[in-house]
Amino acid sequence: MNELMKKAEACLHEQDIVATLRELSEAFKERVAFSTSLSLEDQIITHFIFSHDLPIRVFTLDTGRLFPQTYETLERTRKKYGKTIEVYFPPQEEVERMVNEKGMFSFYESVENRKECCFIRKVLPLNRALKGVACWITGIRAEHSPLRSNMRLIEWDESRQMVKYQPLLHWTTPQVEAFVKEHNIPYNPLFDQGFLSIGCQPCTRAVAPGEDIRAGRWWWEQSHKECGLHAR
Repeated sequence: MNELMKKAEACLHEQDIVATLRELSEAFKERVAFSTSLSLEDQIITHFIFSHDLPIRVFTLDTGRLFPQTYETLERTRKKYGKTIEVYFPPQEEVERMVNEKGMFSFYESVENRKECCFIRKVLPLNRALKGVACWITGIRAEHSPLRSNMRLIEWDESRQMVKYQPLLHWTTPQVEAFVKEHNIPYNPLFDQGFLSIGCQPCTRAVAPGEDIRAGRWWWEQSHKECGLHAR
């Protein structure tokens, strides 16, 4: 086990997320960051960080194709807590090249095109946001995908050579919903309309009763639906 993992695992309190976040912030100083997509679970983690005034960077990615309601949720969150959520954008030149070569909706045409769009609009700005980070906090939950069911609360991200901590990994959707309601945490109103996993507007639809949580993401594809942010 490498030194970063040893340091991170020494901070873990499985039943006390705030204590773990506080110790991680002390252990890694300015090298710890949380990426939020403004989802329900991410809003909970933001609440933990901001309401306890923890010195952890919070950032989000603006792909340029988000729902208006997502931007509204970002602003309501900033105002409620009086804190900064850093916003990272994709490289202009890459977006222009892709759109000029393949059009505005190339992602519908093939999995390769969709992954290219996700890479440019999500992965590239994430790479910038995570530069210098040693401990990356995420809102991943096991319920989201079979690929995430065998993850651990704290694990090593081999591709990025950093520690990842997913504090809500084992939380259920009812737990998440109840916590948001109990603490009056701002959330995206699209959730109440059946949008259980919200990404870019052209790539997200509402989920029908009985469908998987992420069924509304890239619904025209049949393969495992990941955008590359959490490659394993």
